[in-house]
Amino acid sequence: MENIMIFFSKGGIVMYPLLLSSIIALAIVVEKTISLRKRKVVIPEITSILDNIKSKEDIGLATSICNKYSGPFANIIKAGLENKDLPREEIKEILVDNGKQEVHKIEKGLPILETIGGIAPLLGLLGTVIGILKVFNVIHMMGVGQAPAMAGGISEALITTVVGLSVGIPSVVAYNYFTSKSEGLILEIEKYSTKLLNKISSFSGKN
Repeated sequence: MENIMIFFSKGGIVMYPLLLSSIIALAIVVEKTISLRKRKVVIPEITSILDNIKSKEDIGLATSICNKYSGPFANIIKAGLENKDLPREEIKEILVDNGKQEVHKIEKGLPILETIGGIAPLLGLLGTVIGILKVFNVIHMMGVGQAPAMAGGISEALITTVVGLSVGIPSVVAYNYFTSKSEGLILEIEKYSTKLLNKISSFSGKN
């Protein structure tokens, strides 16, 4: 622990926003790992009842199943079921509108992760520049022969670069992974929304 504190202090003031960025990024990664599990988003009980809707009478059972769950998928399907008596185009519009709102919940936190992936290396670069400026200041004040005095600025320059890249690279990788996973789940929700719309339309004879 003492070595970590020494390492941190050698990095200078830029280490504080880098530490904060790493904590936020880690929190988002943990939250997304939990919340974007397929069974948690595309709930199997709801997909099962949608697959087994055979007539208009089954819609009531499907609605009661949806009422037991929360989340984007349940909310979208519930919106379609509750407006089953409207014309097809109106139901479709409701599903689309609800889908746009619920997508934000699925993608929540990802823009922040993307931002951290972009700014962490830049913060590291800022620390590098600050460290180099300190080296030049030592050279200006004491000359080139003061290696111990110059070492602090060199350490700060190197440490912040390493930490900035160590935070930024995993954040970008995590952002791309969770974005891809979110898009896959959204497509899955759209598939079942379309299936529901087609079934409702066929039961009611809507075109």
